[in-house]
Amino acid sequence: MILVFVTGSIAAMAQGGFQQRTVEERVKNAMEKMEALKLDKEKTARIDSIFTDFFKAQDKAIEEMRSSGSFDRDAMQAKRKELGDERDGKLKKLLSEDEFKKFKDEIEPALRPQRPGGGGGRGNN
Repeated sequence: MILVFVTGSIAAMAQGGFQQRTVEERVKNAMEKMEALKLDKEKTARIDSIFTDFFKAQDKAIEEMRSSGSFDRDAMQAKRKELGDERDGKLKKLLSEDEFKKFKDEIEPALRPQRPGGGGGRGNN
């Protein structure tokens, strides 16, 4: 049994199941989803930069919390909201009202990391 578990764990890790994607991978994913807005090259380059800064800031905040020795989930959620609001403010200046609405309604939800097993809500029973 232990051998099966260890083998399965190693296989999952080899497939990236337990690894955080790099900033570049997350930016690439975001930009692929932003293609639905059919933006010109200048806007695309500026949005790429906005997402790069956003994901780097997220990683930095997570690393700072981990290195402090105490991971406060509420503080992390507040920081993520702050970073997301900052990103949204920059996007709002760059995108039309319709483009920003499409981003918030369709693209942003698809960018959220999906948790295995369908996510939350089960632990409250």
